[in-house]
Amino acid sequence: MAKATKLTMDELLEKNGDSFKKAVAGDTVNGTVLSVKKHEILVDLGAQGVGLVPRREVSFSKNLNEGDEVTASVIEAEMDDGYVLLSLRKAVKDKGWDEILSKLDNNETVDITPFDANRGGLLVEYEGIRGFLPVSQLSAEHYPRVGSSDKEEILQRLNSLVGKTIKARILDASKKENKLIFSEKEAIKDGLAARFAELKVGDTVKGVVTGVVDFGVFVNVDGIEGLVHISEISWERVSNPSDYVKVGDTIEAKIIAIDKERLSLSMKQLVEDPWISEVESLKKGSKVEGTVTRITPFGAFVQISPAVEALVHVSELGEGSDVDPEKIFTLNERKSFKVLDIDKEGRKISLSVAKK
Repeated sequence: MAKATKLTMDELLEKNGDSFKKAVAGDTVNGTVLSVKKHEILVDLGAQGVGLVPRREVSFSKNLNEGDEVTASVIEAEMDDGYVLLSLRKAVKDKGWDEILSKLDNNETVDITPFDANRGGLLVEYEGIRGFLPVSQLSAEHYPRVGSSDKEEILQRLNSLVGKTIKARILDASKKENKLIFSEKEAIKDGLAARFAELKVGDTVKGVVTGVVDFGVFVNVDGIEGLVHISEISWERVSNPSDYVKVGDTIEAKIIAIDKERLSLSMKQLVEDPWISEVESLKKGSKVEGTVTRITPFGAFVQISPAVEALVHVSELGEGSDVDPEKIFTLNERKSFKVLDIDKEGRKISLSVAKK
């Protein structure tokens, strides 16, 4: 009969590896769910004992059942009752940070779903980690282009994105600082570069109006942001862009300039300039009727036809430097004027007040 061999504890540990390893705070361990109770979850850790997931994490682990395999982080190696205090949330977060940092290093595109919004951007949870997608990192399609004072409308636009899947890239991540920042712009920039390359000045494009502000209209052209400046909306003088378009409208426009991030567009250049036809009826020296539309220190502007505005220069109102146009003209009054000069190339008409 063979003689039994006695093993020392060190030899047993070496032979059986981690099966006898004592749990240490900070370790990640695997186990099997023994029971799921209202205020606690017990986990079989094998030779390392029984782990306890406390009450505060039960709601986080509500989908667990007896027999499920779980991964947890050791918070306390041995409590007074002999249990190993575990955290499933921390294990998920630790694993989540590993995934996040890997995707950041590889510049991967990920799908995120915002769960809330504030005026600064969208709140996101990804791989168990809370993150943020700032307004400035939204694409042209989603950026809330409204007046800077329209704070409630900005928030309303951002809230419309809550629950929707957005493709994004991780812009910045730090486990130590618990910082996770996403960018939708970064996720689509490669595709935008290809689209930009296909466009040229003079092209006619279609787009959806994403914002109407005092100085113009923002348009989403297949993911590229375009701006129709107020001066390019119509051949007539535009006071309020919202009189011409509203958010959600589909418009056609002509590309008049291209830079790295935005298209400059014109709506008016797709239609014939009415100024050209209307000015044909004017003759130098002839008398015209017109309505005073603006009064400035250097003279008064007069609308003499729907598309033609002319100027009565202060020098035509009398001699001396103390002539005040506001004392001579009244806004919206209608008067008779004499055409002094017609500059078709410069699109300028000069007038004087017609003598009675």
